[in-house]
Amino acid sequence: MKHILLFIGCFFIGGFLYSQDKNQRKTNDSIRKLDEIVLTGRRKLSNYRQQKTLSSIDEYLEKANKITMIKRGNYAWEPSLNNMTSDRLSVTIDGMQIYGACTDKMDPITSYVDVSNLEKVTVNSGQEGTENTNCIGGGIDLKLPSSKFYDSGLKSSIDLGYETNGNYKSTGLDIEYSANKFYISADGIFRKSDNYTAGGNIEVNYSQFQKYNISVQSGYKINDSNSIEVDLIYDQANDVGYPALPMDVSLAKATIASLAHNYKNDSTTIKAWETKLYFNTITHIMDDSKRPNVPIRMDMPGWSDTYGFYSKVKFNLNKHRLIANLNSHYNRSLAEMTMYPNDPTENTMFMYTWPDVKTFNSGIYLKDEFNITPHQTLSLSTRLALQINRIDNTVGLQSLQIYYPDMQDSKSRFLTSLSSNYSFKKHDYELSFGLGYGERAPSVSEGYGFYLFNSFDKYDYIGNPNLKNEKALEFNFNANRTFKKLNVAIEASYFYISDYIIGEIDPTLIAMTIGANGVRIYKALDNASIFSAFLNTEYKISSSFAINTSIGYNYGKGDSNQNLPLIRPFSYLAELNYMHKSFSSSLQLKGDGNQTNYSANYGEDLTPSYSIMNFNLGNRFEFKDTSIILKMGIENIFDKNYSTYADWNNFPRQGRNFYINLSYLM
Repeated sequence: MKHILLFIGCFFIGGFLYSQDKNQRKTNDSIRKLDEIVLTGRRKLSNYRQQKTLSSIDEYLEKANKITMIKRGNYAWEPSLNNMTSDRLSVTIDGMQIYGACTDKMDPITSYVDVSNLEKVTVNSGQEGTENTNCIGGGIDLKLPSSKFYDSGLKSSIDLGYETNGNYKSTGLDIEYSANKFYISADGIFRKSDNYTAGGNIEVNYSQFQKYNISVQSGYKINDSNSIEVDLIYDQANDVGYPALPMDVSLAKATIASLAHNYKNDSTTIKAWETKLYFNTITHIMDDSKRPNVPIRMDMPGWSDTYGFYSKVKFNLNKHRLIANLNSHYNRSLAEMTMYPNDPTENTMFMYTWPDVKTFNSGIYLKDEFNITPHQTLSLSTRLALQINRIDNTVGLQSLQIYYPDMQDSKSRFLTSLSSNYSFKKHDYELSFGLGYGERAPSVSEGYGFYLFNSFDKYDYIGNPNLKNEKALEFNFNANRTFKKLNVAIEASYFYISDYIIGEIDPTLIAMTIGANGVRIYKALDNASIFSAFLNTEYKISSSFAINTSIGYNYGKGDSNQNLPLIRPFSYLAELNYMHKSFSSSLQLKGDGNQTNYSANYGEDLTPSYSIMNFNLGNRFEFKDTSIILKMGIENIFDKNYSTYADWNNFPRQGRNFYINLSYLM
């Protein structure tokens, strides 16, 4: 507690002292964001820049240093940022809160959008990612395209893709009409894959999936400063296999809708003001009907409905660039399980795994970017929020009261976040370091889950409504230096987390799932530490050739020096790129070292090191009114059979894969 109070005191004292300096000249330089991934857009961004035009959103996210994707199958990977999974992150779609409907995390938020919907993805580490909600590890915001008042008339594009491994087919279509005061755009994408093969031509059963995504965006400009926009996304996946899990998914669908008012005016103090109302609903159905020899058949449907709004203002005052974001949302999460014994004389069993949990969260986020000098910027931010959870299902409440007799049907929490970042930038080098303090509430599963089976460590998990808020102190450092043809960048972050939420074995309880090792109750370690560091280089051999490299080191320990689960081992990447006019090509080597610091207590084992090579090339052909973009390549050239630390239960990744993408823009 002393460390926290000292940090908070330094935070406000530092901000006050820097704010007293009113003699420096104003500058338009802003603080450099830690990470931002630019995605393939249909119009605004060039497909030519991506190695695979029709890559999934998951493949795009993996390109960021601090992000890895936890894989339970060939579809719907769960993002991990700073070695922390979704419970500790803020993952939003254009600032909108969305809660997954699966108790097994088979439907992360990223699975309900596609590259056709998005303009870019913004990734902010630690407390820099708390604009939309409180978190510990950071924020990932999947940005929808901004206003399209281009007055460009009718445009369209068609995308086709095929991959040999898994007979994977993808098709995309985009149509857009843009006038001076009105625009409407619609796009759709369809993906379908059979079972893929791992290295050595070994078929991975239950790795098939199919998905389609449709989105419509429209806007009307009231005047030069004001506009209204409507967005609608419908996403549905069927017949999704999960080779690392005991169950598959027959249906995962989402409807995401929003109505927004935008104000923009560069000549006034208030530069931009966006107010959005939104709604989303998710249905997720797990079943094991296609699995042979199941001890007991189960259906596990889940539902999640979220209503919310935010009002975000950006304005300038002298040297200060200010952001204020007032947001609020309400969510209902309900999941159930029905078990059908193979013996017809036995009774069907039923339970609520999420007992109709209602979550109300309302908060305000404030950020000030203060230009100390033309080369120095200090950024201060805070978020204050109130969260209330309530159980509205009597049977579910009574089930949890077996273990927590004194628990009430509702609980309120107050959450805080503070962040400070100093940046120095000149022509050939940049330097920044930051401090942060943040809190998060337990997730629905951590607080109220009831006998949730984790196939990774093979334990049933029970939530704990009495958990304290998880708290973290964060320190980060970034440096970037350019030496003629060489650029070197270092980034590092350290998190000291108090009341670290994790499952602990309760030997007095009996497992419900057949074959489970026992029962874990969500409890809190006194503290845990997570550290990561990356060294990135780029060397320009010539105007056409460049070599990029990246190496990473990660570390995670609990209070008794035990290893934390899902901490990435030593990683590396080397890439030789060639680009000349409209042609590009690259040869890539990437891999991980041995995962020696694994957590056997949570089901991990030693994951061997691996290396794979990929090769790709592409060209853009320009005609009078159209463009054609052709991409092709080979992944895992030497057909390596391997798994990574992030592959659930060590199921193997794809072997050799040839792909080709063709885009036709009109």
